[in-house]
Amino acid sequence: MYAIVEIAGQQTKVESGKFIYANKLSGNEGDAVEFANVLLTDDNGTITVGAPFVDGIKVTGKILGEVRADKVLIFKKKRRKGYKKSRGHRQNYTKVLIESIG
Repeated sequence: MYAIVEIAGQQTKVESGKFIYANKLSGNEGDAVEFANVLLTDDNGTITVGAPFVDGIKVTGKILGEVRADKVLIFKKKRRKGYKKSRGHRQNYTKVLIESIG
């Protein structure tokens, strides 16, 4: 069974017992998280599509901690002008273990 859930404005496919990395969520490590914006569910071939959300279905999970993505380097240069600028960015994510769909 899997579901498509809207988390912080992004649609994410979740399955029970697997990890997801969502944009930073409020909460501490070990806290329970509930996602009510379920857009689609698939239960062994039976697909339910919401309009816009599926009624009565919630996805629950547990926050395992915060992680950071790999660094993305931003480099700007204008040739023959002596202009060079280098910046980096690391996105913060929350690691969530999906416990149940239903």
